[in-house]
Amino acid sequence: MSTNTFGHMFRVTTFGESHGPALGCVVDGCPPGIPLVEADIQADLDRRRPGQSKFVTQRKEPDRVRILSGVFQDERMKQQVTTGTPIALLIENVDARSKDYSDIRDKFRPGHADYTYWAKYGVRDYKGSGRASARETAARVAAGAVARKVLDALYKTVRVRGALIQMGTQTIERKRWDWDEVAKNPFFCPDARAVGPWTEYLEGVRKRGSSCGAIVEVVAEGIPAGLGAPVYGKLDADLASALMGINAVKGVEIGDGFATAALSGEDNADEMRKGRGGKPKFLSNHAGGILGGISSGQPVVARFAVKPTSSILSPRKTVDIDGNETDVVTKGRHDPCVGIRAVPVGEAMVALVLADHALRHRGQIG
Repeated sequence: MSTNTFGHMFRVTTFGESHGPALGCVVDGCPPGIPLVEADIQADLDRRRPGQSKFVTQRKEPDRVRILSGVFQDERMKQQVTTGTPIALLIENVDARSKDYSDIRDKFRPGHADYTYWAKYGVRDYKGSGRASARETAARVAAGAVARKVLDALYKTVRVRGALIQMGTQTIERKRWDWDEVAKNPFFCPDARAVGPWTEYLEGVRKRGSSCGAIVEVVAEGIPAGLGAPVYGKLDADLASALMGINAVKGVEIGDGFATAALSGEDNADEMRKGRGGKPKFLSNHAGGILGGISSGQPVVARFAVKPTSSILSPRKTVDIDGNETDVVTKGRHDPCVGIRAVPVGEAMVALVLADHALRHRGQIG
């Protein structure tokens, strides 16, 4: 399997499988002298960690991260910092139950990557789905935490936050958006009034042995104008690629996205007025903070749609590796809505793209 490396100046290579000994990543291109300890990374991993509520997989993984390389501290230094060499991060698996997957060893789950992995490689890891599992995203979140430290070192003003804005058919009321509410409920939901109905809705989905999809919105504030490049280095193109690369994601939009098709030229235009320091003041942000592939200085806004989890208890028609028609039921521990834990994953991918573009911008412009 190739293409396990992401980024240009700030590069991340992930490794490991859902039911293997461990997952991890190697971060290459991180500048030296940036304070970094395991606690900086652990905070983000704890938000993604499974088993924290009845609405996510009950697999009990502590997801404790270890920094194996790329940092240094001695008695002359007040804190541990990056050295500019590759940063290796390791997260051990401690609660895999491979026997739960024995019934689907030779069957392809509809809507899952089982068949396509088999068609491409002639072999697949049916125990937890290998790298097709959402567990693979733990390494991305770890790398994203390092990217946040890079952004903080470069700009001091960047803040990347995400929220779940739709779960199945349930949506939020945007006028009630409250970032502080996101950390107070198990859904990363920014609308306090939506939590009750969402709880009832997902409880019904879970009891039916089914699953539902979701939409996640990620907002990056404090991004200066100028990140990205025209044509083949567009910031929005790289964001779309990064978010589309998350397991189970089937759609990405920047700013108003597909809704812009119904807008007029007048409505879609982000008008400008004179602002402070000679910089323009935008009156709206339909473009999601990116114009011509380059950041405008406004908040960068991206949304992505996550499909329903394919591993469900309801019988589905399928075929096996010999082409025989059969039914498949997936037992074990699975997220009824994998989009919930995709929120910190989406934040991580946005942070990775921004850190990469920040270093590329510095390398070209100075």
